[in-house]
Amino acid sequence: MEFHIQCNPADIARYVFAPGDHDRAEKIADHLDSARLVSDSRGYVVYTGAVNGIAMTVSSTGMGGPQTAICIEELAHMGADTFIRVGSCGTLQDHVACGDLIVPTGVYRAGATANRYLPPEFPAAPDFQVLTALVEGAKKLGIKVHVGIGSTWDAFYVLPEPQLFEKLKLAGVLSVEMEADTLFVVSHFRGWRAGAIFANDGTSTEIKPEWGEESFRKGEENEIRVAIEAMKSIALADAEAGK
Repeated sequence: MEFHIQCNPADIARYVFAPGDHDRAEKIADHLDSARLVSDSRGYVVYTGAVNGIAMTVSSTGMGGPQTAICIEELAHMGADTFIRVGSCGTLQDHVACGDLIVPTGVYRAGATANRYLPPEFPAAPDFQVLTALVEGAKKLGIKVHVGIGSTWDAFYVLPEPQLFEKLKLAGVLSVEMEADTLFVVSHFRGWRAGAIFANDGTSTEIKPEWGEESFRKGEENEIRVAIEAMKSIALADAEAGK
């Protein structure tokens, strides 16, 4: 039994959704067949159910790199090897509206946890199969997504120099959040597959505006649908390849 996530390894699927928010974990679980709570320990709420007979697990990670690394390390010890972060983010771009979805092709590394695994020069990028499955899943469902570079930071209340933010904005960086760099780097280091999708919860000038709550919740529901569609296609491809 793992130190933080207390459950039977038989209750963990190889396919895992990894939202930061505990409430979003429950919302994802509501989309699974026969979902059941398998662990609620040390801030990690874990459910397992199925989609079309394919076992899938949902685990909240909490906020930031350290919690995310512990979560995916322990789930992998119990058999998980494919992770999709279903998260929220801010944005640097004026054309990204509240509730819009973003699929990162990589993220600017401004967190610290991933540096304990691989040096900052190593790119934080998703697995290509997972990235492609997310983009194709959105297309299949008719849901618009922005695809491009994001950024990960680990100090929510400390902003970087304005000049750096402006450079990143000019470079087209789409998202600002706190976990993807860790997920991508740790997964590459350990040999797992990982990708991410975010619902924008603000604008380029305002974080979590009250007027945007309805749009964000719609985006949150859409990202859950896209993530599940993507995971289904990954699992089916694995089955066809005999993996």
